[in-house]
Amino acid sequence: MSATAFKTRRVGRTDLELTELGLGGATLAGMGNTEVPDEQARAVVTAALDAGIGYYDTAPHYGDGRSEHLMGDALRYRQDGVAISTKVGRLLRPVRSEAERTVPRGWTYPFPFEIKYDYTYDGVMRSYEHSLQRLGLGHVEILLVHDIGTKSHGDEGYKKHWADLANGGYRALDELRRNGDVKAIGLGVNEVPILLQSFEIGSWDIFLLANRYNLLEQSPLESLFPTCAKNGTSVIAAGPFAAGILAGTNVWGPDTGQYQAAPPHIIEKVKALQAVCQTHNIPLGAAALQFGVAHPTVVSVLTGPKSPAELDGILKWWNTPIPGGFWDALADQKLVAPGTPLPNGRVA
Repeated sequence: MSATAFKTRRVGRTDLELTELGLGGATLAGMGNTEVPDEQARAVVTAALDAGIGYYDTAPHYGDGRSEHLMGDALRYRQDGVAISTKVGRLLRPVRSEAERTVPRGWTYPFPFEIKYDYTYDGVMRSYEHSLQRLGLGHVEILLVHDIGTKSHGDEGYKKHWADLANGGYRALDELRRNGDVKAIGLGVNEVPILLQSFEIGSWDIFLLANRYNLLEQSPLESLFPTCAKNGTSVIAAGPFAAGILAGTNVWGPDTGQYQAAPPHIIEKVKALQAVCQTHNIPLGAAALQFGVAHPTVVSVLTGPKSPAELDGILKWWNTPIPGGFWDALADQKLVAPGTPLPNGRVA
């Protein structure tokens, strides 16, 4: 697998730069009961390094610690020039057997732990220290507050966790940033409203937003992206394939944040996009992948291949030439929202 000369973009007002294509660690941990053996997971990260990808995201939640462990194994001695993000908000407590689990198991071969939500000052600091130990690394570049919205916790749970973040958790993140322990802080969610609300409690460098900015949805254009630009906050666009349907599956990431079979209106939209792709003789996956970085607020597009072969396919899509007429057709047929920046320089 030959290396690609990936462009980099600066995160907010920091001196940190990310490659425009990143590698996510959820799938590597067996998300949705996907079978990914340990050696295969490590091989994906190694192949991404060999290909020139310089940004890697993981979290304690992914495989109950498994993703951090496996990603750290592959990154440990090749960390120069690489940016890593992990997340806070979930601590892991050990369980001696599957019968002891009080949280439903959502991963293939998870580590013998289960999550406990904690967005307090102490919880954030403990999560950061535990992540370094699981990764086996001396530092990470980005810390993100993970899944703190109402869709994750309900109205009452959200109020408690938000108060914990506002009254202590943010102070921990800001302290780590000011001390130079991390270079950037932000949130990693799939809910736009919580990102807008976050500006009320502090200054954020970057948001990781999943399944909300892709060829099927451009809702962040309305208020989030302008607010981010005003505040010097960058965005990582995770889920460019909308959970898979733009890459050839029938799986879609809806408003619940849970992946499921796509409903009819989404299938019809995908068919319309595929028709334009066929006219211009390009794969839909290539268009979906290259779409996000056309927006100046987006610094990286995050994908989650589960094998070196899938990564190779993503790299081919990334390097597929797409004629400007394709993007013009999307705008002319109103298949993207008005005001959407497109890779050919046009604004829909």
